[in-house]
Amino acid sequence: MNRVWTSATLRLRPALTTNKPRPLSIARNMSAMQASNKLRTALLEGKKVFGAWQMLPGANVSRVLARSGVDWVLVDCEHGNLDDGAMHDAVPAIAALGVSPIVRLPDMQGWMVKRALDSGAHGIVVPLLRTPEEARQLVQSAKFPPLGRRGFGSPIATERFNPEPSFTQYLQQANDALLTIVQIETKEALESIDEIAAVDGIDVLFIGPFDLAGNAIGHPIIEGVMASELKEAIAKILAASQKAGKKTGVYCTGGKQAKVYADQGFDMMNVVTDYTSLGLVAKEQLAFADGSVAPARGKGY
Repeated sequence: MNRVWTSATLRLRPALTTNKPRPLSIARNMSAMQASNKLRTALLEGKKVFGAWQMLPGANVSRVLARSGVDWVLVDCEHGNLDDGAMHDAVPAIAALGVSPIVRLPDMQGWMVKRALDSGAHGIVVPLLRTPEEARQLVQSAKFPPLGRRGFGSPIATERFNPEPSFTQYLQQANDALLTIVQIETKEALESIDEIAAVDGIDVLFIGPFDLAGNAIGHPIIEGVMASELKEAIAKILAASQKAGKKTGVYCTGGKQAKVYADQGFDMMNVVTDYTSLGLVAKEQLAFADGSVAPARGKGY
């Protein structure tokens, strides 16, 4: 029997972000859409969630990343070589493998939010957030009434969940099943971090260290060196997020850095980016071949 969600139950739904352990009753009463959002479920269970960053177009790239064992793959439509069509190819390829497709938008404009969610994305990441008011506007764009003003009509989104919900179920369950993630990487956002973290409907505060260093701190990351002010800002964001009962993510350059941040209390980290990893592996293998670096493994086959 499908549960009918009224305006009251939507407002009283169990929050993703809470400092309290999740009761078994909540786990058992998860909707089909909630359960099939791997990233959201793992965050609810208090797990560290590791993901991959896709900047190159192609469903095969999406599948390679999704098969690596990660919980989520971010489809980067801000800095990546991914247009609307490439996004619509990537999202189903990732979702079909039981991994959560997350789309980073070029901007927080409402139509961009709608396009990403209508593609079936399990969540969105919005870059360069500045104010608490922008965070509230984003929630309005990402949620169906009565919590927001998202338009309903895509026949595609339902296919990205297993078991596939009906249109009615998607409309009823989407507000509680999809993730709204904001990137904290501006001076204005850093100054208002406590108020932004308190905005209802924002699930994860995600740190973009490179833009945070340049835009907010004034000390860009050069040759991997982070200024003390940047480290303090990152700690401030983590503390504000945890105080508000929200989850915290951070962009990482690799698995070693992801482990460091996980040990510090962060919840959501990427361990690989397709573009940079492809270049690094190619250079490494060339070095093995020309003898400039001795391979750590066998000779192949």
